Amino acid sequence: MATMTPSTLRIGRRYRPGRLAKQYDAVVIGSGMGGLTSAALLSDLGWKVCVLEQHYTAGGYTHSYERNGYEWDVGVHYIGDVGAKTGTRQMFDYLSGGTLAFAPMAEEYDRFYIGDKVFNAIAGKDQFRANLVRQFPREEKAIDRYLKLLAKAGRAMPAIGMRRALGFWQRILMSPYLLLKTPRFLFRNTWDVLSELTDDKDLLAVWCGQWGDMGLPPKQSTFLVHAMIVRHYLHGGYYPVGGSWRIADSIIPKIQAAGGEVFTYAEVKEIVVEAGKTRGVMMKDGHFIECPCVISSAGVANTFRKLLSADVAEHAGYQKKLENVEPSFAHLGVYIGLKATAVELGLPKTNFWIYPDNDYDAAVERFMNDQHAAFPVVYISFPSAKDPDYLERHPGTATIEIVAPAPYQWFEKWRDETWGKRGEDYDALKHALGERLMEHLYEKLPGLRGKVDYYEVSTPLSTNWFGGYQQGELYGLSHTPKRMQQKWLRPKTTVPGLWLTGQDILTCGVTGAMMAGVLTATTIVGVRKIAPLMKRIYS
Repeated sequence: MATMTPSTLRIGRRYRPGRLAKQYDAVVIGSGMGGLTSAALLSDLGWKVCVLEQHYTAGGYTHSYERNGYEWDVGVHYIGDVGAKTGTRQMFDYLSGGTLAFAPMAEEYDRFYIGDKVFNAIAGKDQFRANLVRQFPREEKAIDRYLKLLAKAGRAMPAIGMRRALGFWQRILMSPYLLLKTPRFLFRNTWDVLSELTDDKDLLAVWCGQWGDMGLPPKQSTFLVHAMIVRHYLHGGYYPVGGSWRIADSIIPKIQAAGGEVFTYAEVKEIVVEAGKTRGVMMKDGHFIECPCVISSAGVANTFRKLLSADVAEHAGYQKKLENVEPSFAHLGVYIGLKATAVELGLPKTNFWIYPDNDYDAAVERFMNDQHAAFPVVYISFPSAKDPDYLERHPGTATIEIVAPAPYQWFEKWRDETWGKRGEDYDALKHALGERLMEHLYEKLPGLRGKVDYYEVSTPLSTNWFGGYQQGELYGLSHTPKRMQQKWLRPKTTVPGLWLTGQDILTCGVTGAMMAGVLTATTIVGVRKIAPLMKRIYS
């Protein structure tokens, strides 16, 4: 994660007070997927929306950056459910005006290295099942029961979204229906649900092989979120053509068409609340943007601990509520550039998930207690192989990305140091961790040793510096069973005029944040006003 040279990847307009309109109908803090989706939908309803992004480029975790002639995506490694006319694809098509394309990955979209064994996930619901049965022929009944649970979870999602959008009395009236549609097993931890189906530890490990997509191993995560992730990729993985930065780039024109704008270098100091109502936002430069509707896509911890005054947050009850949630895992990123193409290097369109053994929770515990223990998961992505347009932008090159968990506490003592100037000890720690992760790459693809032209390492402090997440969390709030049952994690806050969006109010990932944006816009304007637009989108 580094400051880029000027390029098309710097999207959005640089903030200046003089560039602001005299009046806005809504101000959105943060240009991640949730914020942009809310802004785009409101814009299509005639609202003039101002999106404020503290980073030098818009997009949140969907942004890309360049260095030394290479380009990497910091958060988007694959997207599911976009290979056909699904609801997810229809929403992407609407937001982008049909300009955002997706390229399919390999049929084997995920490969799991579990100790000395190798398993995989194959695209297509029937193919996914057949592949599991082939790998575990004695577990066919357990596999079918598992797929039925996934289907039940899928059918529950509309009710879960409804629960967060409805007002208090509406929820009371609808509670029998909501309870019927959201069975309690969805909110148990993943391990407890799945271990009732089988005692085959390898099968359990394969089922949970994507736990890194939400950042919690199976004994800590909510089965609902596990099921949503697996279902999301049942028909394979896809990659945005042109890179993940194209997502925000394709949405911004819809906001601008209604007179709104997405501003970068626009850091909000405070959400101003007076007489119990939201009045607008105070910028870091001291400029006040008056607006009675403020939507925070900055994460609930940032919203209530950093952007609201302590007395307002306390009076609204959020200081107490925040004790029931915790940040998700922080992470390391390794960004690799090679002076040869993906084809020449034989790079796959398949993600690698590398585990020391099949006990994921034990591996996490060892690592959290001992920095020198094996990484509990190492994820390797090959973006230049996935993107058919990559060589148009960076001919003769290829890129690889590695992601692995790392506790924020390892780096906290350098928190107040300036990015890029944190000292030799910090650089030495980054280098040591980066070299360990590079060895995982060379172990799986030994032909790459000696062919790497450039690589750099990002730490949780990079996520804090560029993304604003205070503990470098990758997925906002941790997706524990307790978190998923917090009724206050919804778009409407108890502060009149203040709304929430993003992955903290629904589920993690690009699609989770996008659907949270839909939920927020719906809650703000009401079902009746947004229904014609939704009908047009999903026609």
